Amino acid sequence: MFAKVSSLGLFGLNAFPVDVEIDISRGNPVFEIVGLPDTVVKESRERIRAALRSCSISFPVASVMINLAPADTKKSGSVHDMAIFMAILRAMRMISEDTDGSSFIGEISLNGDIRRINGVLPMVMLAREKGIKSVFVPAENAKEASVIDGVDIYAVSNAEELIRHFRNEERLSPCERYIPPEAAYNEPLDFSDVRGQQSAKKALEIAAAGGHNALLIGSPGSGKSMLAKRMPSILPPLTFEEALETTKIHSISGLLTPEMPIITKRPFRSPHHTISSAGLAGGGTVPHPGEVSLAHNGLLFLDELAEFDRKTLEILRQPLEDRKVTIARASGTVTYPCTIMLIGAMNPCPCGYYGHPKRKCICPKNKVTGYLSKISGPLLDRFDLHIEVAPVEFGDLSSKIKEESSAEIRKRVIAARAIQEQRFSGTGITCNALITPDKLQEFCPMDDAAETLMKNVFDRLGLSARAYDRILKVARTIADIDGSEVIKKPHVAAAAQFRSLDRKYWNE
Repeated sequence: MFAKVSSLGLFGLNAFPVDVEIDISRGNPVFEIVGLPDTVVKESRERIRAALRSCSISFPVASVMINLAPADTKKSGSVHDMAIFMAILRAMRMISEDTDGSSFIGEISLNGDIRRINGVLPMVMLAREKGIKSVFVPAENAKEASVIDGVDIYAVSNAEELIRHFRNEERLSPCERYIPPEAAYNEPLDFSDVRGQQSAKKALEIAAAGGHNALLIGSPGSGKSMLAKRMPSILPPLTFEEALETTKIHSISGLLTPEMPIITKRPFRSPHHTISSAGLAGGGTVPHPGEVSLAHNGLLFLDELAEFDRKTLEILRQPLEDRKVTIARASGTVTYPCTIMLIGAMNPCPCGYYGHPKRKCICPKNKVTGYLSKISGPLLDRFDLHIEVAPVEFGDLSSKIKEESSAEIRKRVIAARAIQEQRFSGTGITCNALITPDKLQEFCPMDDAAETLMKNVFDRLGLSARAYDRILKVARTIADIDGSEVIKKPHVAAAAQFRSLDRKYWNE
């Protein structure tokens, strides 16, 4: 007896179709699974035997051979349990209805319950591309799967429901499409809590408006972390396409819940400085996304930047330029997107008071140099904005004047992003930070005074080509906030001002 049931597999972020083929023939009782299954897939034999018993169905006393096609692609995880279960039922003629046009993904437990799995969203997206009309998923994954339009999603809680559905005893109904609600920006951390630091606030507003990387440097207690942790409250909303891209990564990482089946707000990731290279960039036998990919379309905050392992930080150099991470393993190569804003915060020396206007640094000169050298020149060059966070004055802390709220700053950020969206329509560019070198002249026109100042800045500071590009992009963002189509001299001056800290600290 032969049967075939459709399933879906996942390797990294890439889903692929899987045909579960079964042959039940006379011979010694045996249950084999072939087609490059990993240990978890092979263990499904015992789960399925127990699940059949829980449904009062006897496992066939025969030679049972399961092939997961294509046979040359590695299959991993428990995602194929439900499909194997259905293939056995079809081969045993226990169900009458045809399963063609349907796909089955989910883990089955010993008592027949269907358990949630990771990576449902990219698999359902592939099902739609392949013309599959119905996908049966665990009930806990149903909301996540029903975000995708054009595919009927059936939520299955246990194996008995599945059997009754295909015996036409008690039909399951397709889930209603889940439309995520608009994200609410009532963040508990608000910029109105930060006293003073007007220059730093303005710089972070520019960073949010253009998607730029920023480095905060200052003494302990000056408010670097406080400022950075309030960045989510001024970031622009995700588009639906961005939300799907981000959710796919969180889906395969198992970070979604039935209550939050789709990411509606830009991610904010803040790993500890003891994180490994694999934790930051991604890795593992089957490569999983790292923090840099989990922050895709959002913000990655590295606090105490100089305390991170230097080799770990250097891994960021290529992803920050390419906006993707490629991880090669013997089993295959996986590429994860990582279009992020990188915000770093650090002290200028081990004691934290190098360059402080009132407190004396107690670090030897070589200790200061060694501390700062943990941030290499090429990595420093990838920060568009260098922000010095000065110590807060008593007058600012005791002031009764109400500080500007995140909601007010966010309105200007959204307005600037709207200008960029219109400017870059049809180009694939989403913000100023992503302008490609070949488009700089087109999208960043300068008047004569601005061009003269840019030339003087380039010559005087000895800028690299990358630094020139980044100053121009920041100037473009400042002009957008001002509502100016052409970059003017004040915009270039402000952008150049935010590239001076490497001269103050790293060149001494």
